[in-house]
Amino acid sequence: FKLLLLLYEIHFSEDEVKVIGNDTDYQYQIHTAGIYIVTAVKGLLNLIWDNKTSLMLQLDPKFKGKVCGLCGNFDGNANNDFMKHNGEVVTDPADFGNSWKVNPDCPDLTNMIDFCKESPHRLVWAEKRCSIITSDVFKVCHTLVDSGLYYDACVKDTCACDTGGDCDCFCTAVAAYAAECRKKEACVAWRSPSICPLFCDYYNPPGKCEWHYKSCGQPCLKTCKNPSGTCSDQIPLLEGWCNFF
Repeated sequence: FKLLLLLYEIHFSEDEVKVIGNDTDYQYQIHTAGIYIVTAVKGLLNLIWDNKTSLMLQLDPKFKGKVCGLCGNFDGNANNDFMKHNGEVVTDPADFGNSWKVNPDCPDLTNMIDFCKESPHRLVWAEKRCSIITSDVFKVCHTLVDSGLYYDACVKDTCACDTGGDCDCFCTAVAAYAAECRKKEACVAWRSPSICPLFCDYYNPPGKCEWHYKSCGQPCLKTCKNPSGTCSDQIPLLEGWCNFF
């Protein structure tokens, strides 16, 4: 995917982050934090990508209540995020999405496919895997963040990923709940060798223990890509591994 800043483009891929153009009014910084690539555009936004299927967008507080579109209106009330282009608030995601079409020639989405009904065998597997969200593993977070919504989303996403990448869909869904827990200062070590593992120890030199996984790692460290060790103060705690020098 790519981020457009006036005549400036930043292209993101699993292999590299490529900057195209040299004309922008925005100061930006790109650094790695745990399993994420963080792009901070001063006074505008933070883009936090896990190199796979999860993308978090944070707007500068000055835009609160001044935006609209598919990402919501950023007014602190999640109940009115499904606001159509004409200002009407709806509950149907298809109706909401159709209203924000850029090209009017594109047909409306009329029939939402229920992949769990289409593939009952996937439903059983998805419910079993996603039950980690409502289990004691996340017990410390259940009173802070509603697990039901994230469990339902996890099941739907995991049912839909039946042509490859099914583990990525499941892991992204659980990681999304864990991320909300971190915002409430509830750090949950939910990964294991059998559930969405991160084998950080692989990177350790013989006899060394420099790399290790942290469920709530600091979002900003001094590294080769960020020698100053300064970052946006909006960036939340992020999971991943840290290298202690």
